[in-house]
Amino acid sequence: MIRHAPSVAAAFCAGLAIATAASAHVSAVRLASGLSSPTYLAAPPADTSRLFVLELAGTVKILDPASGAANATPFLVVPGCKQLVGLAFHPDYANNGFFYVYYRDHSDQAFLERYTRSAGDPDVADVASADTLLSFDTFGGHFGGWIGFAPDGLLFVNIGDGGKAFSHDAAGRGQGITGELMGNVLRIDVDGDDFPADPDRDYAIPTTNPFVGIAGEDEIWAYGLRNPFRASIDRATGDLVIGDVGQDNREEIDFEKAGGPGGRNYGWRLREGTIATPTGGVGGPQPPDGVDPVFDYEHGTGVDEGGSVTGGYVYRGPIAELQGKYFFADYVNPRVWSIEIDRDTGAVSNYTDWTTTLTPDAGSYDGLVSFGEDAAGNLYLVDLDGELFRVEGPGAPAPALGSTGAALLAVTLAAFGLGGLKQRRAAAR
Repeated sequence: MIRHAPSVAAAFCAGLAIATAASAHVSAVRLASGLSSPTYLAAPPADTSRLFVLELAGTVKILDPASGAANATPFLVVPGCKQLVGLAFHPDYANNGFFYVYYRDHSDQAFLERYTRSAGDPDVADVASADTLLSFDTFGGHFGGWIGFAPDGLLFVNIGDGGKAFSHDAAGRGQGITGELMGNVLRIDVDGDDFPADPDRDYAIPTTNPFVGIAGEDEIWAYGLRNPFRASIDRATGDLVIGDVGQDNREEIDFEKAGGPGGRNYGWRLREGTIATPTGGVGGPQPPDGVDPVFDYEHGTGVDEGGSVTGGYVYRGPIAELQGKYFFADYVNPRVWSIEIDRDTGAVSNYTDWTTTLTPDAGSYDGLVSFGEDAAGNLYLVDLDGELFRVEGPGAPAPALGSTGAALLAVTLAAFGLGGLKQRRAAAR
């Protein structure tokens, strides 16, 4: 098994002071309202003319990035969907039309499926093209939900441990890597098929995955996660940043530098953030192959506290002063923060509260369920109560969604347990 030295970054973060952002050049502008429980926003690679928004019950809508108006006809309505939580566009979407959704149905089965845009209308998907890549029972609990492509074209899939809020009923998932995919990050090749006899397992295993040829399921890239609700890949570096939702005490940010060997153990259920899990009688010392998060924060209502982390993005858009800052938020205590992560050491600096500066010009943050990026790297905030907001720089309107040619590394959200996302506000886990 791959071994990793425990990170020292989290200990540094424990005493990290928070600053309040005061920028006259950055603001948040409401782009749209009246959506039905929006859960995520993305755009295809280099597509500057459209935004794709997920709605929880299974609809994917296309919005005009200038006006926020939605097309009259949805791009896709996923049949049988209960909670639509993930979307990623194939890096060669412009040519092959492939995109991927991750959702849970009404029997609590999770599905990773590929669809193809229709041949006659690029604003409508071909519903009949659905192809199941992966499915499994979620036990009605955490099932993660972020999916995103790395620069090498491999797809990451974040899966929760199947437990429910304020419980430890996950039967050890998270520390299990044999015969179990839950509580893990998977890495798969969607352009191959190592299982031609299985119609519901349509992908290949990258030969460089950490458990290929040794103990552990070959799909697993990292493990020891509770509910990796939001994650992203830095479009400039390829680094992976994960927001993992905690149980009773801590919320955490995990970091993996691009080019690493994988196989990291983030500690759940033994660990919650940088501490032994304090409830359920399951806490313990860091396992021998464990790594700490680069950042964690406590539960509460203070300016540096919360109850359910919403992982975000390293900013790579047109606003110069935001470059390299990793933005994230909390769903229960609606605040927006940023940190900067040293890629070589994992050390965190410049912990900043942007909540006041990014108070929107209309509407409010009632349930920050996701961030999103467009093709130019502009940053969006998605509120479950129906609103979308864009972070803008000097002047108005927002900087043009110029053609950068850079592939959007799409990410998505994870629904939180049985009963939908809205209950997270009152009973975060």
